[in-house]
Amino acid sequence: MSELMTTTYSMWRLFRNCRMACKWRYIDELVPLERDPNLAFGSVIHDCLECWHSERELAKVLDHIDRTYPNRAQDDHQQADWHLARAMMSAYAEHYPAEAFEVVALEKTFEGPIVNPATGATSRSFILAGKVDGIVRQDGQYFLLEHKTASQIDASYLERLWTDFQIILYAWYLEQTLGITVSGIIYNVLVKAKLRQGKGETEAEFEARRAELIAKSKTGKSSAKRKLPEDDDTFQQRLQEKYLEPGMFHREVLYISRDQFEELRAELWELSKAMLDARRRNIFYRNTSYCFQYGRPCAYFQLCRSGGNPNVIENHFQRIAPHEELRDGAGEDAAPVF
Repeated sequence: MSELMTTTYSMWRLFRNCRMACKWRYIDELVPLERDPNLAFGSVIHDCLECWHSERELAKVLDHIDRTYPNRAQDDHQQADWHLARAMMSAYAEHYPAEAFEVVALEKTFEGPIVNPATGATSRSFILAGKVDGIVRQDGQYFLLEHKTASQIDASYLERLWTDFQIILYAWYLEQTLGITVSGIIYNVLVKAKLRQGKGETEAEFEARRAELIAKSKTGKSSAKRKLPEDDDTFQQRLQEKYLEPGMFHREVLYISRDQFEELRAELWELSKAMLDARRRNIFYRNTSYCFQYGRPCAYFQLCRSGGNPNVIENHFQRIAPHEELRDGAGEDAAPVF
């Protein structure tokens, strides 16, 4: 018997969305050299939340953030993310000084067979593995704790949580692994504040603005002063005040329907059969409707457009074994569904 291939729901979702993108990542093991900054920030916050819910010591969380962005003094992107992460987690700790739930497990991994729900037959080619942010117990019931960072929370966002089939399927596997009944999902949503640190004006920008004000002034004079860069303390204070506003943190509880388990297991079985066929024939077709799914090119768009040019691979990609999210210390780094 050939060795079982470890899969995750992220892989199957990508296979369903675009078989070619799935091949680039999970068979050819290619990853873009340039990482999506939104996914990187989400991973940092996942790590912070694991630390917070494990020990509830804000100082350790902030220390982790400081160590994550060592070059923030020279790198504007690191500086911006460092500010946002510190303000977000400081406010989070203040917003949730105590929890209504008890933490049972954090960053819990699992694996299990892929089973045909109609016959009970087990796949001889694939197993499913995954990791959940947390398992908690509240009012005698078990829930999965799922962290999300979002640019905003509105009715449309909350409605889309229903389509988060990954976490529902993972609930089924955890029930089989741990022998518990998972009643639902607690979505723990943290909004990313859109404030930016003031950069101030250059001498030339100030002189241009001053000249414009003088031209409009009846006295031919202006008392305008050059805008100086906003210092770190002032910006951090402004960010933390933003996080005192309503709607920056949200908890949404969704209860799981048992019918959803069977539907998703059946879907997973069908996807595994389709993957076997694609692998046997080495045919992975592109879904061009997916190329700009999130308002920007797919991570593999450039590679597809070049026809898999080796020079593009050498200059823009690296080879990393799949399922990074299952390794210790790695957060879920799936596509930004929300």
